[in-house]
Amino acid sequence: MQFLWVYIDEMVGKGLPFEIIVELLIYASATFVPLALPLAVLLSSIMTFGNLGEQYELVALKSAGMSLLRIMNPLIVFMILLSSGAFVFSNSIWPKANQKFASILYDVRKKKPALDIKDNVYYKDLEGFVIRVKNRNEETEELEEVFIYDHTKKKGNRTIIRAERGRMDLTSDQMGLSFNLENGFLYEDMEGAKYPLLRQRFDEKTITFDMSGFKLQRSDEELFANNFRMMNFLEIIHQIDTVETRYSSRVELFTKRMNQDVYLIEDTVDLATAPIDSNALDVDNNWFGSLEKTEKLKYLNLAVNLARASNSYATGSGNDINNRKRYIRSHYIEVHRKFTLSIACLILFFIGAPLGAIIRKGGLGMPVVISILFFLLFHITSLTGEKMAKTGDIPVWTGMWLSSFVLTPIGVFLTYKATTDSSILNAEFYTRFFKKFKFLIFWKKQKDGNKT
Repeated sequence: MQFLWVYIDEMVGKGLPFEIIVELLIYASATFVPLALPLAVLLSSIMTFGNLGEQYELVALKSAGMSLLRIMNPLIVFMILLSSGAFVFSNSIWPKANQKFASILYDVRKKKPALDIKDNVYYKDLEGFVIRVKNRNEETEELEEVFIYDHTKKKGNRTIIRAERGRMDLTSDQMGLSFNLENGFLYEDMEGAKYPLLRQRFDEKTITFDMSGFKLQRSDEELFANNFRMMNFLEIIHQIDTVETRYSSRVELFTKRMNQDVYLIEDTVDLATAPIDSNALDVDNNWFGSLEKTEKLKYLNLAVNLARASNSYATGSGNDINNRKRYIRSHYIEVHRKFTLSIACLILFFIGAPLGAIIRKGGLGMPVVISILFFLLFHITSLTGEKMAKTGDIPVWTGMWLSSFVLTPIGVFLTYKATTDSSILNAEFYTRFFKKFKFLIFWKKQKDGNKT
């Protein structure tokens, strides 16, 4: 649904084949795995251990001398394999899916809208021609009052074809559109001729338009391979060296260009006769004050122009350098993203499994509510950290691992409480506590009443 809402405008009215839309949906679905997989791990682990606890199977296993960690051992091995698979997905499958998705979407955006000639509306999507039809029968493709304006000569509207009736058909190879016109006239403006207007009457005339531009043209996917989102771990590391080298060269060039001596040497005004030294500003040796008015104006204009040029160059270079820094940070973000999905699955498992053992509720009730709460915490911290890393407010590694830093202590705490059979999240514990508290309040009031 998110894919359709975002890209529906790119696909409507273009007559895309069904297989192209399905292909786009499949490749777009790969982008949702980093959201779906951690939530699936969290929910399934809570439900599994919640069911075991609700059916007193955990109690039976523990009474046989097995600890919770030993019970979790097979699932821990499975989660390690699943996390390894998540890394393979992030490193290999996801970049390829992004590359194919970007390639197809680019082709879809370039594709012309499907041929849709409406009554009394000028149709302009055939390159070099404008068509207007008074009435079109969409079932038989029969046309009435057809006007065709030819603009292929690049000299304005010099050729017009008008027919009373016609029929529109595709050619046998589906690459052309044929208009079979009846009872009409061809008007042409003959530039430079003795008779400037040519009028030709015809009983039947066939005009064929090239429709190859309306077919979806598939681009080479390798054109999109240089984007860091479509690279694996090693490729990104290799490209980081390149972009950092270019960044260093740009900073070095900026520093060199901002050197005052360079500007003075490259300036067209000859300052060789200007004795600019440390004594130039002395009151007793005021070189500038001894100059003529015209000379003063010359050097003042030079100083103003130099300051403006320096300011303009510094502003442009500063923006360029900041963009390069953001580009480098984006590469490092993608490097960390290759690992964050795998670690997030492990952390959420060590939150979900102990939590299910503590609350001892299975099914789709309480586990779903708790899963959504922890997943929202994970998702919000992930987005916040990534956004702050992109803007440079915090280091990239801190932003990309912020959710792990927040959730790891929670996982350790819940695992410890579950292995020690804590009742901290058991509803019966709080029920008994509040009953005791209520009894103490009632006893206190009764005692105070007896005193009065």
